[in-house]
Amino acid sequence: MAVEITTPGPADDGIVDAEVIEQTRLDRLKDAAAPHTAKAKAAFADQKARVAVRVSDWFKTADVTDEHLAAEIEKKRRQEAKEELGEARARLARLRAQAKTPNLPKEAGAALAVQLASAESQLHMLDADHMKISGRDLSKARWAKKAGRLGAVAAGAYGMVNGIAMEPLLALAALGIGGPVGWWYLAHEDTATKPAVDLAKTPVNMVKQPTAPAQETTADASPYGPNLAEPRFDAPAPPALDEEVLTEALRQAGVIKPDATVKVLSAPAWGEDGTATTVFDLPAGVTVTALVKKSEAFAGALGRDLSMIDITKAGTASRASLWMSDADPFADARPSPLMDHTGSVDAWKDGIPVAWAKRGNAIALPLKNSSFVIAGMTRSGKGVGAANLVAGAGMDTRINLRVVAGKSNGEWDPAAKAGVAATYFKPNPARLLALLQALKADMDRRNRILGDLGKSKVVPECIDAVGGLELLVIDELATFTRPDRPMRDEILEALIELSAVAAGAGILLVLITQYPSVDVIPQALAMNCGTRWAMRVDNATQSNAILGGGASSSGRDASKFDPPLPGLGWLVNPFAGVTDLARSFDLDEDERGEVTELMGRAARLRTDARRLTGQWDDPIEAYLRKVTGLSSAAGGPDRNGMPGRDLVTMTAAQKAAREALVDAIDVMDELDRDAQLEEMAAAIGRGMTADRLGELLRQAGAGPTGKITIPDRGRVQGYRREALKALLERIDGA
Repeated sequence: MAVEITTPGPADDGIVDAEVIEQTRLDRLKDAAAPHTAKAKAAFADQKARVAVRVSDWFKTADVTDEHLAAEIEKKRRQEAKEELGEARARLARLRAQAKTPNLPKEAGAALAVQLASAESQLHMLDADHMKISGRDLSKARWAKKAGRLGAVAAGAYGMVNGIAMEPLLALAALGIGGPVGWWYLAHEDTATKPAVDLAKTPVNMVKQPTAPAQETTADASPYGPNLAEPRFDAPAPPALDEEVLTEALRQAGVIKPDATVKVLSAPAWGEDGTATTVFDLPAGVTVTALVKKSEAFAGALGRDLSMIDITKAGTASRASLWMSDADPFADARPSPLMDHTGSVDAWKDGIPVAWAKRGNAIALPLKNSSFVIAGMTRSGKGVGAANLVAGAGMDTRINLRVVAGKSNGEWDPAAKAGVAATYFKPNPARLLALLQALKADMDRRNRILGDLGKSKVVPECIDAVGGLELLVIDELATFTRPDRPMRDEILEALIELSAVAAGAGILLVLITQYPSVDVIPQALAMNCGTRWAMRVDNATQSNAILGGGASSSGRDASKFDPPLPGLGWLVNPFAGVTDLARSFDLDEDERGEVTELMGRAARLRTDARRLTGQWDDPIEAYLRKVTGLSSAAGGPDRNGMPGRDLVTMTAAQKAAREALVDAIDVMDELDRDAQLEEMAAAIGRGMTADRLGELLRQAGAGPTGKITIPDRGRVQGYRREALKALLERIDGA
């Protein structure tokens, strides 16, 4: 057996150093463990990165999809709608029970019918379970959820916080109280969001791969987990419209090519009023005008209606300013600003507020240089739009208002009863033609005055010199201009001439029709009217008859309102800079008497200015009296649109005599027979005596009393009813 003999060194005197041996052993163990240590470090670094991503995503609510948010919003709205539905049904039941009440007064019945219709409409909307959720709704819900999570961490709370229950272990770890379990949960791969892998199609590499080196720790990383940013509650809201969404919408609308992009210059968040304005540059060769022509398709691609976007140029032909709203700006009616207006109106300088635009701004149409066409099918709201214009015109004392009604109802009576309408009569083609001829003659007079003043057209300084501005309103134009109507050709010829050359002399037209066809309003007439307001019509042809031949192809089509709202239409006025949708202000006469109220204010203004009908010499009515023998000043003798003898020019004694004659006839009609002075005076009242009544009737031309026969009285002295009626007709027709 061989024995190995070790010779001790001089340093340790033959004794082996134990520390050296131990260090050598440790080095060997370290070398052996090095691959495992590197692998562990890599795994830990991967865990830290995964934890950081998941916590960050949790705070950003990346785990919550828009579908989740929409479901939460819808659930809440459904609960609210359920409660409202119960209340609406109970209210409807009460109203229906009330409607069955016997002997219900007519006025109460009408009011109840309105309430029933409103309740049934509300019930229908609730039953329809309308749950439209906008982008702004989703954005607000997401930011509320973010704030909730940040607030929970800041408060050191967990559990009953909106959204945290979706990942409770993540919440614990984020709060720093989850311990190993929370860390494991965060580091564990999120299989819910990771796409599934098809193992059958995944290739297997049998070659052993080298161990990846350990990842370096970033400077801002912590060995105890990720550094979480301090919670902030003033983070800026996201933009209402980003570049990607905008580009895709433009592509879908066919405005830009599939491979083209846009550059967003300004993209603010939604404002408190639910609107936002985005400014962007279109690709080379694409103009804002081209975009406007495809507004409807573009609005649809953005998930909105045409009324919810507004596109304008922002300095260059290809730079667009896009205004958006999350709600229909025309959904709710708005009262006329004239109701709160005090003092007079300057219709030339400031214009007349008649409607509001998409952005909520009032549209004031100036009465200068432009005649008007307002058209739309029945119940489209054209009458209310015209009423706004006429009421405002009445409050400018320089305007001579003349109204020709195409129907015999009392729609335009308030202007006459207040004495504001210088001329007012109901369907009468011969009188309309005479009125147009009078205006043509007056145009020549005005032009001579302008020539003396050295002016080519009326300006504010010479309005009074020419006798004010003339505004002729013809309602239901088709009554006079349909084919086969009497004097149609002569009336149209005069209208076309006035619309073409009279505006410079201060004579303007307002033509209103529910039959916008070339037979009723020829193109030569419509196109001479610079202001055109097209409310709901049947088809694009009718729309183009109002707005112009290429209007529908440019996106302006009054047959495509969805839903059609009263007073909503396409309004074009180059002098007010308007070519867009507009809805007329709500101005009601039948239920609230607002037109009468405004005309009363106008009458007081005109009285003070000595411009009320009868206070100034009117050459137009003087012409009509000369030609027809009858006056339509302030609507005629009874101010109801029926021409007659000019009461304005009567003396006080003549007016009193005529009034007594009318009263006597009314008493006879009530008695249904002839009558004596004593019984007529007693029925008239107001201090009237038989002697005074006899005196007034003689002044009117009735002569002395004569023999009449009264049942049970025989032959007595009195007046015959038919004789007094014939006298009144002669007076009013003189």
